[in-house]
Amino acid sequence: MFSFIWYIIIGGILGWLAGLIIKKDVPGGIIGNIIAGIVGAWLGSLILGDWGWKVSSFYVFPALIGCIVLILIVSFIMKMMSSKTA
Repeated sequence: MFSFIWYIIIGGILGWLAGLIIKKDVPGGIIGNIIAGIVGAWLGSLILGDWGWKVSSFYVFPALIGCIVLILIVSFIMKMMSSKTA
């Protein structure tokens, strides 16, 4: 149970940091940060492998890069969807 809580906390922090680095808000606020952090960590470790610092079950650098890529993709899709409706 405690590892699940750490998983959510670290995922939220990673999503928040990725949003700060690229200066874009993650859609969905805190929940969006957590989802972006967890999915981005999975994506980053899948593409870049496991290297660097490990916090809980996250490797920080691949997770952060994965979060940044995910946020850029989601913000691009959201921008394209909003331009089609306007």
